Amino acid sequence: MQYQDIYQFWFVTCSESDWWNKSTHFDLKIQSQFSVHHRMAMHGELAHWRSDPIGALCEIIILDQFSRNMFRDTPGAFASDALALCLAQHAIEKGVDKQLNDTELSFLYMPLMHSESKVIHQQAEKLFRDLPNYEFELAHKKIIDQFGRYPHRNHILNRVSSDDELQFLTQAGSSF
Repeated sequence: MQYQDIYQFWFVTCSESDWWNKSTHFDLKIQSQFSVHHRMAMHGELAHWRSDPIGALCEIIILDQFSRNMFRDTPGAFASDALALCLAQHAIEKGVDKQLNDTELSFLYMPLMHSESKVIHQQAEKLFRDLPNYEFELAHKKIIDQFGRYPHRNHILNRVSSDDELQFLTQAGSSF
């Protein structure tokens, strides 16, 4: 399988509903079709994809998006976040983002949105400013600015929640 197959699956076969709604069926589909590629990406074995802007994007999608489907509600969902973030930052430095459409850009920048760093969210706010999901980035940034992390991950990652975080988690829209 080449990066074009990842692109075809994610941007042509899948719908926005697939991207944003939880579905065990969709999670299992990604796991069965792409677990080998996720492992390869985690081990740096897809580095040759980075010579092409779409290839670089597809490696990031595997690490940032597919991991959330393949390992939903487990620590594995976030295990490749740091690598996805580094690859996204490198792609931005190389100007890959200047070669993508808005939908593709959203997924290139998504590792910044998923970060639990206030510094990274300052960058993300600027990057998402002209994209359709800018308000979604602001919602993420607000949580990071308030707590320095995503409280809805605490249970999955075996982190102790503060009283403020527990109160926050009772509110509608506290989780993504």
